[in-house]
Amino acid sequence: MRVIRAAFVVALLAMSVAWLLLFRPTFLGGPATYVQVYGTSMEPTLDSGDLVLVREQGNYGNGDIVAFRVPEGESGEGAIVIHRIVGGTAKEGFITQGDNKEVFDPWRPTGDDVVGRLWFSIPVGGRLLAILQSPLLLAALASGVAVFLVLSGGEQKKGPPQPSPAEPSHAIRRRRPRGLELWLLLILLSGIGTALPSTPRHQGGGRHS
Repeated sequence: MRVIRAAFVVALLAMSVAWLLLFRPTFLGGPATYVQVYGTSMEPTLDSGDLVLVREQGNYGNGDIVAFRVPEGESGEGAIVIHRIVGGTAKEGFITQGDNKEVFDPWRPTGDDVVGRLWFSIPVGGRLLAILQSPLLLAALASGVAVFLVLSGGEQKKGPPQPSPAEPSHAIRRRRPRGLELWLLLILLSGIGTALPSTPRHQGGGRHS
C-alpha cells in the first residue's frame, strides 16, 4: 500500500509541476490560454468541441492559427475567435480566415488583439473539460482522493510507534503527513475548475481562459 501511495504522490507532484510551468492559464500568471472551438469554420483542422491551447508569441505571420479578440467597436466585440492569418500586419491589422470559409473575416485584429498562436489541440477536449468542471464531479473526485488517502494510511497500527529490533529505542520513525497530497490535489482541481471560465464567443470561434 505504501508503494501505491508513494507512486500516487509522485504522479500528483509531476502533474502539478507540469501544470504550473506549462499549462497554467495566463490570468493566473501562466503561459497558456485555453480556447474551446465552436462551429465549423476551421474544419478539417479543428472541429467543434476541440480544446486548443495557445501561447503568446513575439510575432505572428501568414499561416499561423491564432486566437484573437474581436476588436472594440466591431460586431462581436470581445469574443474570442480562432482562425488562420492569411495576410496583413500586426500594426495595420491581420487578415484572418477560417480554413472552411471562402471569404475573409470582417475584423482586422492587431497584434494587441491576438491572444496567442496554436500550441496544440485536444480533439473533443473542450467538451470533456466542460464535464469535468461540473461541481458535483469535482466534489466526487476530491472525495474519492480523500478517501484513498485515509485508507492508504490505515495500515498504521494504533498506539505509539515501536522501534524495530535493528534500531535503537530512540529511533522511532515518523509517518509523513498527508498535507502534501492534499495541497497537490487542490492545485489540480483548481486548475480544472478555472481552465475555461465563461466568456463571450463568436460562431466559429471559441471561448477562452
